[in-house]
Amino acid sequence: MATDSHTNVLFGLYNDEEDLMRAIESANESGLDIMDVYTPFPVHGLDPIMGLKESRLHIAGFIYGALGTCTAFGVMTWVFTRNWPIIFGGKPYFSVPAFMPITFELTVLFACVGMVITFYTICGMGPGVTNPILDERITDDKFCLAFKTNGLPNGEIDNLKSFLSSTQAAEVHTKMI
Repeated sequence: MATDSHTNVLFGLYNDEEDLMRAIESANESGLDIMDVYTPFPVHGLDPIMGLKESRLHIAGFIYGALGTCTAFGVMTWVFTRNWPIIFGGKPYFSVPAFMPITFELTVLFACVGMVITFYTICGMGPGVTNPILDERITDDKFCLAFKTNGLPNGEIDNLKSFLSSTQAAEVHTKMI
């Protein structure tokens, strides 16, 4: 027997990010459970209002960069002091200043590639993944405040619709995703 994994979503589209911010504050004051907020560009001040914590992606970036630094420095040290010790250009076997450019490049490479892979994994945006789209205009010029309505009685859904209308939502729609 297959399980039904569809979600009914009621969402309001806003024309301005200030209207969206006021609607989120009103929803928080009213104790409404916001499913998600979609914006076409980053809106400053949205994370604290939504109650979201700061991302820890920068910690992962530091770890990946440190791994790149250790890899570059370790491999060059091993190659030039143990595996293939050749004196060239009058430099000693262990020449730290000569190792710096490659160490820097591998630090940046490991950090960049690692953070991209981590970001796509966390966000569920890997190859072959299709994410549901509430409205095509959200990525262009509309702001969206969405509520999950699975299992809610019709009275509460009507209250959510009137809430969205009262907060200057330009359009209110429902969709199953």
